[in-house]
Amino acid sequence: MKPIPLIAALVAATLAGSAGYFWGKQQVPVAEKSAAVPAERKILYYRNPMGLPDTSPVPKVDGMGMDYVPVYADEAAAPGTVVLSPDKVQKLGVVTEPVALRTLAASLRSTAVIEVDERRQQLIAPRFEGWVRQLQVNATGQAVRRGQPLLEVYSPELESALREYQLAQESGLADLAKSTRQRLRNWEISDDDLAHLTHGMANRVLRSPIDGVVLEKTAVNGARFAAGEVLYRIADLSSVWVQAEVAEQDQGALRLGQSAKVSVDAYPGEVFSGKVGFISPVLNPQTRTVQVRVELSNLQGRLRPAMYAKVELATGHAAAVLSIPLSAVLDSGVRQLALVQIAEGRFEPRTLQLGRRDGEFAEVLDGLTEGERVVTKANFLIDAESNLKAALGGFGHAHGGAAPKGGRTESALPATAHAGYDTQGAAEQAKPAVIGHQAQGTLDAINADGTASITHEAIKTLGWPSMTMNFALANSSLATGIKPGAAITFELVERKQGEYVITKLQAKPPAAHEGH
Repeated sequence: MKPIPLIAALVAATLAGSAGYFWGKQQVPVAEKSAAVPAERKILYYRNPMGLPDTSPVPKVDGMGMDYVPVYADEAAAPGTVVLSPDKVQKLGVVTEPVALRTLAASLRSTAVIEVDERRQQLIAPRFEGWVRQLQVNATGQAVRRGQPLLEVYSPELESALREYQLAQESGLADLAKSTRQRLRNWEISDDDLAHLTHGMANRVLRSPIDGVVLEKTAVNGARFAAGEVLYRIADLSSVWVQAEVAEQDQGALRLGQSAKVSVDAYPGEVFSGKVGFISPVLNPQTRTVQVRVELSNLQGRLRPAMYAKVELATGHAAAVLSIPLSAVLDSGVRQLALVQIAEGRFEPRTLQLGRRDGEFAEVLDGLTEGERVVTKANFLIDAESNLKAALGGFGHAHGGAAPKGGRTESALPATAHAGYDTQGAAEQAKPAVIGHQAQGTLDAINADGTASITHEAIKTLGWPSMTMNFALANSSLATGIKPGAAITFELVERKQGEYVITKLQAKPPAAHEGH
């Protein structure tokens, strides 16, 4: 067999395969070609690798020879957005919860005080002067019945009027008798009293006008009293008032006749039912609350004036509403904010319009949508981080000149080097500032203005010795469940010059080790 035909066949096969390969390459769709080439990312600027407030529009290196880091358009944070590294998020203890539809408690809860029903009080104050001859009721707190004798009094003025009345009747002086009788009526001398007095000395018995309890007694045997002087104060405690304070933002849910449930610590698990009888037309400017009066039956006398109580007012709202935890709300006094997690490690402050609240959640009327996640823990620290970055940004961004990548020229040095600072000073500026100051001590009390009174140990990072101080709380819920006298650990953040706020507060476990 001759080898030339075989060689020719192999050459032909090779040429055919090559032609097929090149033909197939020409048939690749245009879209597939473009997909194979990744889109070029746009670089906005280059930032300092050590976190200093210095950027450059072109590649450059810092004074230590480190390349500036490019910041791409798809990575740049929007104005006001806080960007934290995963380590920072974990260190701060950031916790988020979703914005969701929740059924808020269909009631308002408030603390209250039990008081005497002002309409059920009576004063024993004679309209004539005289002396106390004998007391029948001589102890404060004593129960009395309607018509029961309280004391016997003698009055020369009353005796003189009685003699004048008798003489006028005996002499047939009808006009004089009539005017004298009217004067005795003005002194609350009844016909029965008059019949008794005209047959003896002018000793009158004063009686209780109501069933009740003696709350105040100034009468003493043998003492002289003036006209109008209060000798007894008696109150009917079969019905009492419960005076509650409702927050300003919740007053829209109040109405007269609203049903109320009242509980007191003296009778655990027992509930007393009443009705709202009065809503104050004015707001308390100090506490920003509205006074609400609940009228409560007290036939057995178990509820005593000055007792503390808890009131729950039925509001009738049962529909689910968009809401967030109260711990997510940052209240500046002018507006309410929440930090929304827009991506992993990225948080955006959002202005809110809030509606009703219960003990745990607040209704969101505007500013958030269902499914977004808001920061519920460490939000004040993130807000402080945002303020810190804004302050650093106020120094301005120095744009240095261009430098070849990897090269070192004078223009590549940090802005501080141009200002005459040495590299050691620049390194000190690069050190992170202390944001939170850890401390421990004893919670003395939660004050009426919402501040916490704390006796703390020495705080080394601030250079403070041990002392007792009042601190503002970043959120009132921080002190929930911690009783006065408890040993605590807490964290301070300087909100503004010289003003420190507690952002973390927790009871110290009994076996916890001191210090770190």
